[in-house]
Amino acid sequence: MAKPRLLERYRAEIVPELVKTFGYKNKMQAPRLEKIVINIGLGEATQDIKFLESAQAELAAITGQKPVTTKAKKAIANFKIRRGLPIGCKVTLRRAKMYEFLDRLISVSIPRIRDFRGLKADSFDQGGNYSFGLTEQLIFPEIDADKVMKIHGMDITIATTAKTDKEAFELLKAFGMPFAKKGQ
Repeated sequence: MAKPRLLERYRAEIVPELVKTFGYKNKMQAPRLEKIVINIGLGEATQDIKFLESAQAELAAITGQKPVTTKAKKAIANFKIRRGLPIGCKVTLRRAKMYEFLDRLISVSIPRIRDFRGLKADSFDQGGNYSFGLTEQLIFPEIDADKVMKIHGMDITIATTAKTDKEAFELLKAFGMPFAKKGQ
């Protein structure tokens, strides 16, 4: 199996650039991607389980990996949710699949978002991880719009080994993540 294009670029171009920018003594100090978690929350799944099955099939098509069903941790009477009911699904990508997904996300899917002005650069947590949400799954070319039961969004979290948000920002920017300019 061939190495992912983004991984090759990371090792050849991005690591030396980060070492020079942050003055690391060793290239192993450069931040790297740990995992990407894609999460879909579907409260409607409590009324009709077909929504959840459809979302799982779509997430499997997008990521190439079988999703895990997430269950409610506590009961919420106002939303008719009981503890233990399936309310969503998630996938954790690592290694080659993570780089392949990130490559497709940056180069194919994000440019298909309508009225896109860039991802917010302030969505980093204090540990160097970046989270953002997508409003619809139709931006992925793997999804056939005619077979979609319901349009739903998803949350994507990119976990890095960066110690600071600035290091994580520079890492993702070097990968080609389209961040919005300050003030937008």
